[in-house]
Amino acid sequence: MLGFGDATARRREKARRKARGALGDYYATPLPDAATPASELPCLSVDFETTGLDPARDTLLSVGFVRVDGPTLTFAGAGSMLVRGAAEVGQSAVVHGLTDDMVAQGVPLEEAAEALLSALAGRVLIAHYADIEVGFLSRACEQLYGAPFVTPVIDTMRIMFTKLSMGFDAEPPRDALRLWNARARYHLPVYTAHEALTDAIAGAELYLAQVAEMTGDPTLRSLRTD
Repeated sequence: MLGFGDATARRREKARRKARGALGDYYATPLPDAATPASELPCLSVDFETTGLDPARDTLLSVGFVRVDGPTLTFAGAGSMLVRGAAEVGQSAVVHGLTDDMVAQGVPLEEAAEALLSALAGRVLIAHYADIEVGFLSRACEQLYGAPFVTPVIDTMRIMFTKLSMGFDAEPPRDALRLWNARARYHLPVYTAHEALTDAIAGAELYLAQVAEMTGDPTLRSLRTD
């Protein structure tokens, strides 16, 4: 049990009862309790490259993920894969640099979903603007396994929004919330953007920097942003 007693826990239990296959296996592994401190929290930082922002209309192109164990980024078990699909890359290639020929060499969506769900079992998902990752993964799970993907989330963009909004009436500039600008505030290194595994690592590093400046040892209950 999550121990949250909230809408996410209820939605997760409803999905668990319907899920089959790899999603059913994922739901069978308990998540950390809400009282788990960040210093002990098992997480998985995830990033997707897609043809757009709408899971109902756009296509997942690549997946990257890396483990975060408490205060440590763990490269063992990290994963990166292109996802073969029917849709063309189109104008999104300008953003991520992936071509139709490259994606054609990728793995089927079900293989990518199974690998990611296996890596996520028992871990909390970290992402920068997690609506993308949760939305596209949930869409895939409904198609493949008959139920949505429901999980508590730590969204580094929302954490940054809260940090920059404190004590001010106006919302922070949109550019300040972008992953690479958020990282710059913590003097984190500059990487080449829009490659799924690199962005997953970048998000994990940002999360660790955000937690490091928080008072005490925050719990999952206080960190989650879903």
